[in-house]
Amino acid sequence: MFSLINFFSSVDYQAPFLGFLRVSQRLMLLQQMENKFLDENKEKASQIQAAQTALKRNLSLLKDIEAAEKSLQTRSHPIPSPEVVSLETLYWASVEEYIPKWEQFLLGRAPYPIGVENENEAEKYHSK
Repeated sequence: MFSLINFFSSVDYQAPFLGFLRVSQRLMLLQQMENKFLDENKEKASQIQAAQTALKRNLSLLKDIEAAEKSLQTRSHPIPSPEVVSLETLYWASVEEYIPKWEQFLLGRAPYPIGVENENEAEKYHSK
């Protein structure tokens, strides 16, 4: 709320001298006070409206950013075709099947695990 003392001190009037003011001066001051109060209310309403508009804008921007992020994630990690999925599955099954054989070879406990054609390379690697 608006304080009379604050108002009169801001316009260089002091409350004790209020009794000496004429009725017309009082009416003029009352009108000024009402105008100032209305102006403050308009300013507050304008600030509230601006804040609500900014909130709507920010929510819209956030929604757009989230949609763009989802779109980029989809593009950067496309769903592989069924053939690729099948090949990956077979690959990892093969890896799991050969891990024990390779582990023994790499630890120096067994010969090169696959065929004779690469035995020379295996000897080089194994002897290091």
